[in-house]
Amino acid sequence: MDSSITRCLALSGVLTTYGQRLAELLVVHRLLPSEPQILERPTPPELPEDILMCIFASLETPDLVRAGSVCSSWRSACNRLCNLGLFRQTQAPCLLYTSESAGESVAGLFSLVENKSYTLALPDPPIRTRYVIGSNHGWIITADDRSELHLLNPITGDQIALPSVATIEQVKPIFDDAGALHKYQYSWYTGTPLLADYDFPTPSVFSLGELRDYLFGKAFLSSDPSTGDYYVVLKHNPESQLSFARAGDDRWTWLPPHVDYADCFFKDSLLFALDSHGEVRTFDLSAPVVTQTIVLGRMKSCIVECNYMYIAQAPCGDLLQVWRSRNSLGWEDEDVSEQGLEDGEDEHISEHKLEDATDVSGLEPEDREDDDVSEPESGSDSHVIFTDKFDVFKVDFAAANLEDITSSCDSVMFLGYNQSLCLSADEYPQLKSSHVYFTDDDGYYHFGSMESERDIGVLNLGNCTVE
Repeated sequence: MDSSITRCLALSGVLTTYGQRLAELLVVHRLLPSEPQILERPTPPELPEDILMCIFASLETPDLVRAGSVCSSWRSACNRLCNLGLFRQTQAPCLLYTSESAGESVAGLFSLVENKSYTLALPDPPIRTRYVIGSNHGWIITADDRSELHLLNPITGDQIALPSVATIEQVKPIFDDAGALHKYQYSWYTGTPLLADYDFPTPSVFSLGELRDYLFGKAFLSSDPSTGDYYVVLKHNPESQLSFARAGDDRWTWLPPHVDYADCFFKDSLLFALDSHGEVRTFDLSAPVVTQTIVLGRMKSCIVECNYMYIAQAPCGDLLQVWRSRNSLGWEDEDVSEQGLEDGEDEHISEHKLEDATDVSGLEPEDREDDDVSEPESGSDSHVIFTDKFDVFKVDFAAANLEDITSSCDSVMFLGYNQSLCLSADEYPQLKSSHVYFTDDDGYYHFGSMESERDIGVLNLGNCTVE
């Protein structure tokens, strides 16, 4: 990886401070350019709008932004192109990041194709006060400092408020004497039948900004919100459950009674949900009554040394599971990746031991020693978590099994808080085949360490080296 990309990746992770999550790898397509700046320069030749649209349809996102900034007629062509859904050029992912020096309301957009950064001024609430918990179709999903969720298009500045966090099953609003929203009550109830007799902890009370630290995991977007027809699925605590909202909904709909979801994606109008045991369920969210089907049983017994799991679709259409292993330096306990089953220990318990290192879903407020965290000194390798391996499996539904294709996988993958992606290297010659571009999605680690080094890089699937 060349030095400029390395600097960008480091900037996006290291300079994002406590209370702010790294904005993610963003798939940008069918986007409008920002408002043009009218400058004193020659007027470009007038071309028919349909010809301009044909030209613009083949542009990468940075070039489309430039084209729409030339003059009003070019911007009009860009507008019409995108509004009609005709901008179908497959876009290379970009890295969206923030830095303290740029300001509270400014984000950087790094083009992997051009090896160049762009500056984006974004609407309030300030982007550096938000958590970014998902991205797809050119939009990001953010949680503001009142724990409310928004869809935001970084290129156009368009923003859509999602249903209030107070409508999530486990959240209840608390009002002060004047009737103003003051705090949230957070229930630890999961609805899981196996835990029906479990004595759940007493509900916790959080400030408006504090709730997001405990509640949100990752969010998934079904389609381009500018069409007006989309779903947002939210993975949230306790215990990584799912809730969803359709376009126009005024509340979140809970999807009990299952827990420990790891990743999701949409295919053929269905939501595919992967849990931490390798099990895959499909949900038909469009049905009057949501239906679910288990399409693949538990697979996690194949490998126990796995910290994070992702689900994606290969360019050929196959469904993939990608298992991420992490190691650590500077912790008093043994390395996370080296934990395994002890004699007579149940597999489910062991998996929760692994997850405890990176998941806040089972921790109550008194269990989190935020005030006692000692920051590592500059240049120190203490408290460093790093990715050291990805395993890629093709799902064989007929055999109800996983086929390890790590050594033969020649695709390009993007994993993190973004929608998990697997792209054809032939269609993206500027990107590296058989490599995983990854960002840091370890929310618990960041919560406890303001200046912790981010786990970001590009991993070669062939030899597990990170660039």
